[in-house]
Amino acid sequence: MIGRLGLACLLAISLAMTAEAKPVFTAVPFARIEGWTGDDHAAALATFHRSCAEILADGRGFGREVRYGGKRADWLEACESAAHANSARQFFEEKFTALKVTDPIRPEGLFTGYYEPEAAGSRTPGNGYDVPIFRKPDDLVGFDAATEKRLNLNYGRMLNGKPAGYLTRREIEEGALQGRSLEIAWLKSWVDAFFIHVQGSGRIRFEDGSTMRLAYGAKSGQPYTSIGGVLAERGVLTRDNMSMQALRAWMKDNPGKARALMWENKSFVFFREVKVGDPALGAPGAQQVSLTPLRSLAIDRSLWMFGTPIWLDAKVPSGPAGEMQEFRHLMVAQDTGTAIKGHVRGDVYWGWGEKAASVAGQMKSPGAMIVLLPKKLAARLLKGK
Repeated sequence: MIGRLGLACLLAISLAMTAEAKPVFTAVPFARIEGWTGDDHAAALATFHRSCAEILADGRGFGREVRYGGKRADWLEACESAAHANSARQFFEEKFTALKVTDPIRPEGLFTGYYEPEAAGSRTPGNGYDVPIFRKPDDLVGFDAATEKRLNLNYGRMLNGKPAGYLTRREIEEGALQGRSLEIAWLKSWVDAFFIHVQGSGRIRFEDGSTMRLAYGAKSGQPYTSIGGVLAERGVLTRDNMSMQALRAWMKDNPGKARALMWENKSFVFFREVKVGDPALGAPGAQQVSLTPLRSLAIDRSLWMFGTPIWLDAKVPSGPAGEMQEFRHLMVAQDTGTAIKGHVRGDVYWGWGEKAASVAGQMKSPGAMIVLLPKKLAARLLKGK
């Protein structure tokens, strides 16, 4: 995705990082990482394997060098060795250097959560199922760098041979794409559809008991506006009590205003139906590998390479009252999101179901991030090259 657009997209967080604000890297011995010895390294290695399969296959999406994540060549040896690892913990300790990342602008870090929403739906319209989920239109195109800089748009369409912005959310929802056979399925609620857009994936339950898995297909390129931020600016909700649950509750209580509020966000997400062989995994993220609950992390793609192991030390909400508990796990960067910007910034994938929705919707935590980088790449960063 953006792969995924977790709670951060509901928050009007404007602490964007600048290219001049470089992070500080500090090498950390694995023995000094709190919680390291007690983690399930085998689960992390299995998640890393899925990323490596994508890296080794053809390097799709890994052709360019990422600011601090290096390039594909930096990761090949570690990925090749992972297939023969006898001890998961030993593998990570031998093949990587652990670097704690300190952000000079936001030293406390920020970690949110996302999940895979579920909604009742139909393969055909009617009987209350009137809200379409669309696949990517063939006239939605990516712009080259020069056009992107001139128009400040990554994606759009060609009108009379000239690049232009794509349709807005309101235009699409009011029927601009009708008659093009782009509908994948239909839902009953515009709110359900909106939150599937926000999360970037979803599950649709049909009346016959079958399920459709939706993965991110494309985005319109129109600017994203946090509707949670809009409500905060209007004084309806505050940033302190902002959560997915609070936003949903307001939309349920104000159905007439909810539709207009959603239109404030001009961005629109298109989907594709996917088959996920392992029911314990989620839909594919931006790296095009199936996500692993509590192991997959969405990161700032301009800073870190997909497949990067990342030790996360934060606190997460637990239970209906949102009590906080320690969360220390080795994650793998497999996704990204529009609101995931910054050096010490991440979005934890929690899976699906009510518990995942509850935790992800409440998560907004400071925390520490330690990246595990191949030793030669880590040495270059420490030398400032």
